[in-house]
Amino acid sequence: MAVLSWKHHTLIQSLLERGPLTEKEFHFIFTGITGQNPGTHQGKFNDYLLKINRELSYVQLDLRACRDPYDGRVYFGVVNNVSDDQSKLGTKYSVPQIAFFKAIVEAIAQDVTAEGTICNLDALNIKLENQVLNSSGLQSQDVPDAFKNFTMSHKEKTLDQLVKDKWLCYTEDDNIGLGIRSILDLRSWFHNAGVPSCQVCNEAGFKAKLCPNDGCAVRIHHYCLKKRFSQKGMLVCPSCDTQWQYQPPKAEPIEVKDEETEPVQSQPSSNPGPSQPSLRSKRKRQRLDNVETAGCSSQASGANRKRVTRSSAHPR
Repeated sequence: MAVLSWKHHTLIQSLLERGPLTEKEFHFIFTGITGQNPGTHQGKFNDYLLKINRELSYVQLDLRACRDPYDGRVYFGVVNNVSDDQSKLGTKYSVPQIAFFKAIVEAIAQDVTAEGTICNLDALNIKLENQVLNSSGLQSQDVPDAFKNFTMSHKEKTLDQLVKDKWLCYTEDDNIGLGIRSILDLRSWFHNAGVPSCQVCNEAGFKAKLCPNDGCAVRIHHYCLKKRFSQKGMLVCPSCDTQWQYQPPKAEPIEVKDEETEPVQSQPSSNPGPSQPSLRSKRKRQRLDNVETAGCSSQASGANRKRVTRSSAHPR
């Protein structure tokens, strides 16, 4: 068993305390601890990560890196490799809140247009009773009261807490996307759920550009597409040879920070939500202002949301 030094421990602690960090932030911490720049000492950096992961594996944890499909940046974070009833005991979220989060993730992952977002109204109109009935096979009269009593106010508070904890993110158009913790933590879930992969990097393509050919299933992340265009100047679909056109993504995640220059530390709380009343009130006003222009269906809910077909997803 490799022995970790205080330098390894500090790297682990920085991720546990602050949550996922951008590559720039994590490299900055590594340089401050070791005095070496990962850019010029890549082998040393990789060796540190390898030793850390060997030790973390004994407690079913993993230090992992991924690229955020919303902003294209690389992030580092520590994730749990086990999903069982025992591991769920460590969460601060209630059972209805977890079910609400799961319904949002499923709605985003199953979107055939690969927009990577769900409208605020659609999210708030998710009916948890349906989520429980679909997953457990219970009768409607057997649904626990905790799910029936999960009000719109509870949903709004949960959304803001999930954004604060980086499980979800708000985009520029005030829609909801997956946060970096979900992207890091749910890699296996995306694969098992059959979410189509990006043709270039093979990671989950829940937010990606679709092949212009309606009959082709190929999708490519915006940053992968941008990289291919910068290398070749023009790109054709690797499956059907249809020519692609690149446009930068419109929606990017909005980071919820108290200070622009300081990274945010996620503080555990037994009562998720009330710690950000100003954010909730601002979002609530925006939701009300955008009801007529958001282009959302207020009748959509969870996995039963009506999704556009592949043929109608493309502009005519």
